[in-house]
Amino acid sequence: MSILLAAATISGSNIGAALIWLVVAGLIFWIVSWGLGKIGLPEPFAKIAWVLLIVLTVVVCVNALLLLVGHPLFTVG
Repeated sequence: MSILLAAATISGSNIGAALIWLVVAGLIFWIVSWGLGKIGLPEPFAKIAWVLLIVLTVVVCVNALLLLVGHPLFTVG
């Protein structure tokens, strides 16, 4: 029995959209991480904020990769 796997095609518009997503999200996450350092939250809250920021960053990066193949987790607009 042979198993056929469908190859995912990547279009130029998807690459552009994913690149824009990554640049904008990177800028936002950089500003938020800089702000967390400047605010000086107490220790348990600072760790929670950093963990949430890291999880959100991973989700956005996975979404950008899935956008390349045309099946993003979420869309804006």
